[in-house]
Amino acid sequence: MVFRNEDLPALFHRADETAIARQREAVRDTRMQLLLLVLGACLAAMPGGWRIGDTFQLAGALSALAYAGVLLAGYRASRRRAKSHWQLNRSAAEFIKSMCWRYAVHGAPFDADSRDPEGEFLLRLEEGLGELRKVGWLDPREQGHDPGAELITPAMRMLRDKPFRVRKETYVRDRLIEQRNWYHRRTEVSRRATALWRASTAVLTLVAFLLGLFQTFSAGGSAVLAGLLSATAAAGVAWSEIRRHQPLIAAHSLVEEDLAAIHTAMETTVGEDRWPAAVYETERIVSPQHTDWLVQHRS
Repeated sequence: MVFRNEDLPALFHRADETAIARQREAVRDTRMQLLLLVLGACLAAMPGGWRIGDTFQLAGALSALAYAGVLLAGYRASRRRAKSHWQLNRSAAEFIKSMCWRYAVHGAPFDADSRDPEGEFLLRLEEGLGELRKVGWLDPREQGHDPGAELITPAMRMLRDKPFRVRKETYVRDRLIEQRNWYHRRTEVSRRATALWRASTAVLTLVAFLLGLFQTFSAGGSAVLAGLLSATAAAGVAWSEIRRHQPLIAAHSLVEEDLAAIHTAMETTVGEDRWPAAVYETERIVSPQHTDWLVQHRS
């Protein structure tokens, strides 16, 4: 049996789509502010200022517009709170996904010994979503949207009714291995991005250093150009820190190692009696909260 994201309830898809949209918005807003700051500095440093008439300088006016754009973008971001909504919807989507997998493959606390696994699933799911609503998550069911009332899909029931061998094979292939591959891909993406931004920042800083050195000994150089290079390098550092590439490399690598160990155990020593606890531990490791905890302690 194959179990994919398409088999999860509509509420998951709604939260996932909202998280993706708000992530793009948050990244776009931050990128725009950094680019406008660098553009404003470049225009302000233009020699001559593109003078029009006796007093008006076009470059200065454009620079002022760029800085005004930064203020406007910052105000808009503070009102829309895209980053906050992105993280809350991502937490909601991953929580729903994790609970659905636990239910479908008899993971704790929805194992075969549970008296009412369906009722327990719905109760725990609503309790978890209620905690997210307390900190600002906007439940689409309360916002006039109808993501679909069915929280236990036919595919989830079908997988739950399968024998242990089928449930184990499906979970290992479609959840555990899929997550291992995802963390591996994200680690490689973060490594390439870190190398690119480090190299770019180093080159810009080196050129600014040489210009400052030349100016020190009156051998040429431009303080304005050095300042522009410094501003660009600072924007690059800020962007890299916002994207958290370096701490995510360590966090994702550790999660991938933990999943590899669990994968080995599931294939060799974990039987049906230990299966619910093994699924529970896997879902704990792949949760966004666990990744954030690793990021904070590996930064």
